[in-house]
Amino acid sequence: MKSLILGLWGLLLVGTHVYSFVPQSRITTYPSLVTLGKVPGHSAFVAEQIPKRLRTRLQVIKNDTPEPSISWFWKCCLPLWFIYISNQWSRSSLYYLVDFSADAQALSAMNVDIGFSQVQYGLLASLAFTALFAVASLGAGIAADRFNRKQLTVASAVVWSAATIGTSLADSFELVLGWRVLMGLACAFSTPTAYTLLRDRVTRDRQATASSIYGTGVALASGLSSLTLLLDESVGWRSSLDVVGGFGIFATALTVFLLDDDTERNQEKQLRSKEGSSSLNTNSDDQFSQIGSDIASVLSSERARWIFLGSFLRFSSGLCIGVWAAPFFRMEFSDFQTEYAVAQAFISAGIASMSGILGGATADWLSSRASDQEVQDNGGVRMWVPVIGSILAAPAWFLAVQPDIPFESAMAWLAVEYLVAECWFGPTISTLQAAVGSTVGGTAQGMFTLTGAIGNLAPSILGYLYGQSGGANSDELSALLSSGVCFGYLSSALCFSLAAKSASCKPKIEQL
Repeated sequence: MKSLILGLWGLLLVGTHVYSFVPQSRITTYPSLVTLGKVPGHSAFVAEQIPKRLRTRLQVIKNDTPEPSISWFWKCCLPLWFIYISNQWSRSSLYYLVDFSADAQALSAMNVDIGFSQVQYGLLASLAFTALFAVASLGAGIAADRFNRKQLTVASAVVWSAATIGTSLADSFELVLGWRVLMGLACAFSTPTAYTLLRDRVTRDRQATASSIYGTGVALASGLSSLTLLLDESVGWRSSLDVVGGFGIFATALTVFLLDDDTERNQEKQLRSKEGSSSLNTNSDDQFSQIGSDIASVLSSERARWIFLGSFLRFSSGLCIGVWAAPFFRMEFSDFQTEYAVAQAFISAGIASMSGILGGATADWLSSRASDQEVQDNGGVRMWVPVIGSILAAPAWFLAVQPDIPFESAMAWLAVEYLVAECWFGPTISTLQAAVGSTVGGTAQGMFTLTGAIGNLAPSILGYLYGQSGGANSDELSALLSSGVCFGYLSSALCFSLAAKSASCKPKIEQL
């Protein structure tokens, strides 16, 4: 009960912290295409060329006049934020429910209760989750461009919450594996729908900030996962997973009541279909052709290609930390289990959230300054935030996992690493969305998620190498973590810098 209260307190604290950064702006849609000629940058002639039946809505590329309402936060960002917390908490709670030390007990250690090795844990934590996640990610992005995004969000959250509760009832490795695969399938649908909703309902000058606020869900979920250690010690790993699954049901209910539906967007797509739009042609061959065309359109952007490569490397480093940091610190500081759980929760929820929000705000400030100076790079300047963050994160992580250093020093360097590393998500997402345009934004987001899915190979490879080295103490794990993670950080910084400097394709106005 004490740990649960602490977790809820942390949720309230970070939520208040996030709200303080919410800008006073709102949705960027305008009600009618009849007035298109009055929109800056468009002529009355353009309006005359648009079929009358399609004059329903125009999504403006940029709106520099924020409105006093912040309804986009309450009706879009907040429910999606809770869903993202549930998504990440469900998938990462596994990392804190295993214990490979000699005195581990079955009540609190899933690996002891069910009986699986370090190699099997690496499989569960990465490839088992990735198996359908990787396949579904691209399909989820395509679906986000075509179907009701609220319904996709709610359905996927119900499935991964059920998979979490199902895992708590499992009594064999095979059952845990099956639930983990199903969870991966469901979790793939979360971010493509969320980021395209944020793109459509937040002003362009706040895109990185909004994406960063949403992205703090990862940090807060990581903090809650750390607190799962305390919950695990109190009630065991099975009841801990029941709590995680219950939170997912709560987040789903909140989303049902708060998140606006996609009805208007879907009606517009039906109108385009009636006008003969090939993107929604019922012929299956044309459907596959359109999907291929969307993927090719995304990859035609040089900036997008560098972002995908850099994100794969950055995801690889982050996933190695997410999967193997807790086992490492639990072995290295076996006498500081409670202190580590609290420190990791504070670092993950507080410092990482602050890093993400400040990173997004800094990126928006850089982009606004570039725009004021008439530097039209379509948001590329935002990428310098993750470049600098990744470069600084490498030495901080290296120092955090050195063997035989005091617990306080390790946690201090870990805090520094999170502070400089977790600024990358919002600027990267907003730059990617700006680079490819809104008509294929969901497809691009699905491809971005796919890079993270492929990045799950990294902790599996690390687990295999650790098992081959004996897997008996933390020294071998320290060497693998320091070298692998630092390589990923530095190489991702190179790719992100090339993305910042690459030529940008101006995003197309929605095909109306």
